[in-house]
Amino acid sequence: MAKVQINVRVDEALRNAVVRHCRSRGVILSHFVQEALLDRLEELEDIEDLKRIRHEPTRPLRDVLTDLGLDASV
Repeated sequence: MAKVQINVRVDEALRNAVVRHCRSRGVILSHFVQEALLDRLEELEDIEDLKRIRHEPTRPLRDVLTDLGLDASV
C-alpha cells in the first residue's frame, strides 16, 4: 500500500510526549501515529456496533439453554 503524508497541528506538549515515548521504546513516530489512528477507527467502529446491537431483541438464558438441549436450571 502506498504511503502518503498527512499534516496535523497538535499541542507542543503532546508532540513532545509522543516523541519521548517513541524514543524511549525504539518506536518509529510514523508507525506509532499510524497505529494510534487505526486503533481509534476500530474504537469508533466498536461504538457503532454497540449502538446497533443494543436494540436487538434478547432472550432469557433459560430459553437459549432449552433450545440447545442443555440443562436449563441456571
